Amino acid sequence: MQLSITNRKTLGVLSILGASIMWAIEPIFAKLSYETTDFLNTFATRTIFCLAIISIYVFFTNKKKFIVKREYLPKLIYVSLVATLFADLMYIYALTKVPVINAVLIGHMQPIFIILIGFFVLKQDKITKFDYYGILFMILAGVLVITKTLENLLMLKFGTIGDLYVLFATIAWATTAIVARKYLKELHAGLIAFYRFLFAGIIFIIYMIAFKGIEITSIYQVLIGIVIGIGTILYYEGIRLIKAAQVSALELSTPFFAAILGYSILGEYITLMQFIGILFLIKGIYFLSKKENL
Repeated sequence: MQLSITNRKTLGVLSILGASIMWAIEPIFAKLSYETTDFLNTFATRTIFCLAIISIYVFFTNKKKFIVKREYLPKLIYVSLVATLFADLMYIYALTKVPVINAVLIGHMQPIFIILIGFFVLKQDKITKFDYYGILFMILAGVLVITKTLENLLMLKFGTIGDLYVLFATIAWATTAIVARKYLKELHAGLIAFYRFLFAGIIFIIYMIAFKGIEITSIYQVLIGIVIGIGTILYYEGIRLIKAAQVSALELSTPFFAAILGYSILGEYITLMQFIGILFLIKGIYFLSKKENL
């Protein structure tokens, strides 16, 4: 059934908003999971239940099921190993060291690296003045969030090692986003999501079974996988239905959801400078999206 333009936009907006809520819930469940287990078990069960959710979705929505052409496999393997085995694992580990708002906001600086990699490495994208403004505001946003207070900023206390781990993860995610957009456009959204977790999941689960074992000690280990599975599906469906600029703008709801949930559930408060940082992030995304008509 063909969707009208209005219905496509509405469904796309709801999908991205739903994904944003899932991204905000993930670090909350991760931190609750750490109360009874470590980040390795959390990551293992996250991957298992995420794959289960995505597999069900692909089975019922993709006529070709799980089959892809051989030419796509190298790109899918890269996305899986870099986005999941490296970046996701780094992010989950970083959450043992940083507040939710730090992790979420630094993670949303991904557009900076997509632009810079596209320009300097791929030699494809042209950087406009709006890109420069956007990058500047997003860098300032990151500085405000990781320093937290004016005193820390004046003393040049730029965050912790955990913030750096999230930054590494963000750069890695940016490279896989470029690969997915450039080489995997023709694939079913659910298939990209499935293979994103499959290869990394096989490697990591074999490692865990061989050297550590997998234990489920709390419901949050299960819920985090379900949340990420649903969020990934909603995100990939959303980017099919609405423009990239609209996706970027809607994703900015994630830091707000994360700040509210972090405070109400974990008791993590945000400082005035961190709130200003969130506003700077919004302004940065506005400039990065300005060259595309909404």
